[in-house]
Amino acid sequence: MVVGVCRLALYFPESGSLKTKRQGLRRIIDRVRAKFNAAIAEVSDQDAWQRAGVAFAVVGNEGRHVQSMVDHIVSFVEGLYVAQLLDRQVELVTYADEERFGAEPL
Repeated sequence: MVVGVCRLALYFPESGSLKTKRQGLRRIIDRVRAKFNAAIAEVSDQDAWQRAGVAFAVVGNEGRHVQSMVDHIVSFVEGLYVAQLLDRQVELVTYADEERFGAEPL
């Protein structure tokens, strides 16, 4: 099992208030959840008017597939043109099969 975690630093240049930023952020979060069924949330800069830290996670069987999903989601967020992507951090974590630890299959 492979878990991909990605953290995005976003910039909302047109935002003049927290309400405006949160409207744009809600648009991003809702669309990513609907299209990719990924877990996504705002994780930092909650009180900043023009910046937001967003993280999402995807799970799969192969590292290549998980990396591909992460790349697709990042491209999708950029393609919404709601916010500018300032930075991204990606981490893939591989977990060993349960059989190696003596666990019995369900």
